[in-house]
Amino acid sequence: MHKSKSFFQRYFLPVVAMLIISSITDLTAHNLPLINVTGRNIISLDGEWQIIVDPYEAGFYDYRHKESSDGFFRNEIQHDKTQLIEYKFTSEHQLKVPGDWNSQDPKLFYYEGTVWYKKDFKVTADLTTRLFIYFGAANYESIVYVNGKKVGTHTGGFTPFCFEITSLVKKGNNFVVVKVDNKRHLSGVPTVMTDWWNYGGITRDVYLVKEPKTFIQDYFIQLKKNSFNEIEGFIKLDGATSKQKVKIEIPEAKIDTAFETDDSGYVKINIPVKNLSLWSPGNPKLYDVIVSSGEDKIKDKIGFRTISAKGADILLNGKPVFLRGISIHEENPLKGRRAYSIKDAEMLLGWAKELGCNFVRLAHYPHNENMIHTAEKMGIMVWEEIPVYWTIDWKDKNTLANAENQLSEAIERDKNSASVIIWSMGNETPVSDERNKFLISLSVLARKMDGTRLISAAMEKHTNPSDPLTQIVQDPFADYVDVLAFNEYIGWYDGLPNKCSEVKWKINYDKPVIITEFGGDALGGYHADKLTRFSEEYQEYLYKQQIKMIKKISQLRGMTPWILCDFRSPRRVLPHYEDGWNRKGLISNKGIKKKAFYVLQKFYKELETKK
Repeated sequence: MHKSKSFFQRYFLPVVAMLIISSITDLTAHNLPLINVTGRNIISLDGEWQIIVDPYEAGFYDYRHKESSDGFFRNEIQHDKTQLIEYKFTSEHQLKVPGDWNSQDPKLFYYEGTVWYKKDFKVTADLTTRLFIYFGAANYESIVYVNGKKVGTHTGGFTPFCFEITSLVKKGNNFVVVKVDNKRHLSGVPTVMTDWWNYGGITRDVYLVKEPKTFIQDYFIQLKKNSFNEIEGFIKLDGATSKQKVKIEIPEAKIDTAFETDDSGYVKINIPVKNLSLWSPGNPKLYDVIVSSGEDKIKDKIGFRTISAKGADILLNGKPVFLRGISIHEENPLKGRRAYSIKDAEMLLGWAKELGCNFVRLAHYPHNENMIHTAEKMGIMVWEEIPVYWTIDWKDKNTLANAENQLSEAIERDKNSASVIIWSMGNETPVSDERNKFLISLSVLARKMDGTRLISAAMEKHTNPSDPLTQIVQDPFADYVDVLAFNEYIGWYDGLPNKCSEVKWKINYDKPVIITEFGGDALGGYHADKLTRFSEEYQEYLYKQQIKMIKKISQLRGMTPWILCDFRSPRRVLPHYEDGWNRKGLISNKGIKKKAFYVLQKFYKELETKK
């Protein structure tokens, strides 16, 4: 009798012969940040990738749970019937990149573990050029192989990584394999408990990037802090072994200036300017900027503006501004998947503009570049955050290094974007000595990398023990931020909406205040009286009471209620009302604007009229 095949055999067969390669050299490369990747010579690897789902990581560990010395994937070879083969990528199992696996395959909806991705590509260019492979993001831990050899690793689900593969490719056919693992870890950033969907996969664009031997790797070109007539920053070349000439051109501003780098390819820049048209929500002006050196030239679009805090005011281009905001997750609610495309960004930010926003909080991690650049074009200011969320392992040095790396990669990517005005160090983190040191370390790093923007974090409010109706913000980290921000859910997790009229606020900081979260759940289309939980009427009443309350906070200079759209969350399991969705959105996952949407829209229109 023919024995039925196991799941393992049925899923992975037909298979690739295991080519044993002896004495494999460790070719792991360091992550080399490439700024403005779409302004470079790129070839997209987006599209269908072959995949293997590997929940036991059998392709990475042997049966003693030791990493196999010869690795998983090799060059495919011809084999005969005597060879034992157990793995193969086939066209029968594919996923789209960019994209998450959860929304593409019902069997992977809740899956957390390893999926292997494979893509074939051809190299036709002169092999004297340098070749890199760039990933916009992959969640959460990635190991990259090219032609069967390990290239590099990356940890973190929301920031880009890039490796040089020049020495590994050959003219003609090549292939890349990526092990992507989205399992949660106590020492991870974020840690095991979050309130959003843990989408797995290669969730953003993948490119091959061709560069000359010496090329422009990084640059920072922004107005000097609090200056309207001085651009400063730096240019950094990769591959330089001696002094090099670099040039910055901004034709519309009549700037054509040359600099000379040091022997390592680095130079600080300082350029006097006059009469720049400053970027703002009412004037989202972007200048064509050209950076060139030798054979390399990169074109960018950069806006110039200043952002600062003075007393309780936030100053955009030296003038007070109120941040009429909303929080957003990187999710297309209509399709229940990660948002990644320009169309996704235009939909989400278009809704924010319709709401009356000039500001968005991109929670709780760095969103894709399409969101940043679309916000820049639409004149929307941005709060950008890293996923130091709730209870991180504050004592683990590796966890801190992970958070610092994610912060560095976010700043490296977006430091030239005028829309980004605030770097956030985290969200709702409980106060402790270890946590304070952790966040302070992050803030020091952020200021060192970029002194032009504001620093903040979404903190928590507390009740005065001697007066339960007095709300206070007491956090040692408040001394290290430029903007005091906190979340509060009075009327939802803390009492009913009418409690808002009884609350008093005591905030003993001479700093601008942003309320980064408030709100409550409502199932779109469910109607009842204003005190029935999960009804649109309850959410509407709550927003009306909240607005009356927060208008009394003298330092209030902005708000980002929670949240623009309903989003998926495994923590939200209440049948009928939640069903795996956080329902605090002002827009439902079916695209219905709830009644509270119009309450906030009316308030923002009134603020715009008064300005």
